[in-house]
Amino acid sequence: MSDVQTGRLGLWPMIAITLMRVVVGWHFLYEGIAKINAPAWTAAGYLKQARGPFAEHFKWLASQPNALANADLVTMWGLTLVGLCLVLGLFTRLASLAGIAFILLFYFANPPFVGYFYSLPTEGSYLIVNKNLVELCALVVILLTGSGRFAGLDRILHALFSRRPKLAAA
Repeated sequence: MSDVQTGRLGLWPMIAITLMRVVVGWHFLYEGIAKINAPAWTAAGYLKQARGPFAEHFKWLASQPNALANADLVTMWGLTLVGLCLVLGLFTRLASLAGIAFILLFYFANPPFVGYFYSLPTEGSYLIVNKNLVELCALVVILLTGSGRFAGLDRILHALFSRRPKLAAA
């Protein structure tokens, strides 16, 4: 039976996906640490210039000091933790889901819908597709392939927990 028939990927595709996981993780980690280390960083500016179907919600969030402070903390530490987990291959599927949630928020805060919100595309934003959507697609591939079990700490965790004896049904 071939790898396609069994649903398994070969060595080289898994190496490529693992490399993609580490690169996407590095991007998240870098963005999170940069925000943590910038003493005056806040998402307020990004949220205030929001456009799109959820713009009013994002602008409201920017106008509420307590909600904005919480959003800033979640963004800084969430990006850092997602990035660290992806780089290490630790809780890879959970980190992928969290990364997808972050990217969806970033995407919908400023969607690249040329002609609807913008007259001209900006760098990295072309009609419906922008860099956020590309990274989201990469996270979906990482989520579905479980590359953390191929090369990452998930491999160790999986080996530890799959060896535990099963309790007999009473």
